[in-house]
Amino acid sequence: MNPDVVPDRGIWFRVESSSAASAVRRAAERLGDQLRLGDTRTADLAIVAAELTSNLVKHADEGSLLLRPVRSAGQAGVELVAVDTGPGMADLTVSSRDGHSTTGTLGIGLGAIVRQASWSDGYSRTGRGTVFAVQVWPTTAPLPTWADGITRPLSGESVSGDAYAVRVFEGRHQVLVCDGLGHGPLASAASDAALTAFRTAPAASPGVVVQHLHRSMSHTRGAALAVAELDPEAGTLRYAGLGNITATVAVEGGRRRGLVSLPGIAGHQRPTVREYDYPFERGASLVMHSDGVVDRWSLDDYPGLASRAPTVVAATLLRDAGVRRDDACVLVARSWS
Repeated sequence: MNPDVVPDRGIWFRVESSSAASAVRRAAERLGDQLRLGDTRTADLAIVAAELTSNLVKHADEGSLLLRPVRSAGQAGVELVAVDTGPGMADLTVSSRDGHSTTGTLGIGLGAIVRQASWSDGYSRTGRGTVFAVQVWPTTAPLPTWADGITRPLSGESVSGDAYAVRVFEGRHQVLVCDGLGHGPLASAASDAALTAFRTAPAASPGVVVQHLHRSMSHTRGAALAVAELDPEAGTLRYAGLGNITATVAVEGGRRRGLVSLPGIAGHQRPTVREYDYPFERGASLVMHSDGVVDRWSLDDYPGLASRAPTVVAATLLRDAGVRRDDACVLVARSWS
């Protein structure tokens, strides 16, 4: 991988020293140039990166940061997602005010970050840590997305075999989570093939889309994957999955419903593909993840998290339920109306 080019899945940094903070700032500036943000917005991006990493170095426990490109409606921007495990903040809104200083994570300088950003959102709990997501766009930020995800390679790998994608095609709102077999470049190549096939798949139900992905991946080592389609007007979620992708519909009050994925490997064998319909009520969230995330989380353990942006929800669950000995991916989707 070219170290001067940030891939679409992004780069993770451990931010525990000033040298790491400098590396993040330089990479952010290179990405701004790569995406042609312009001198002014690239300078704003550098300020955001410097403030985020400075606070991680000074106040965070196990601070890390994801830097990645984001795209919407023909334009590209830069997203930074800062994550740590403590000490957290009692009131993120108060900590965002200019001049406010606190010993809590990301307290100092958060106001400057919000001013320079096109969009930001975060979640913090005292004793549990903070997740803060920031986007810098060349012009006005797009509307908040209804679905988003986070991936992270296992320790020691530069690329992840896990991936996700979101599409709206002929009125169908669909998401994909994919786990390429194994690790490293070949697993990543399998997931890349799934993403390409997903973006060009016919406007059809999840079962048909999964069959399309299977046929398109025969040249790869294969993958576990699942496709979901949200139809909030009908109060329905349609789902088809192969292999060990975990998918759950979570609603307030602690209720969870697991979705059925059948055994199989997309791209190999002759898997049986079946599509299932599930109730999807207003206020529900769809959470999908690879087996690099343990299925022991509950949104009820995070008061208020369900109302945050899908990026923030996904990053929080990845932080607390993701394992370092495997690639990991979390995707969160919810009703947009």
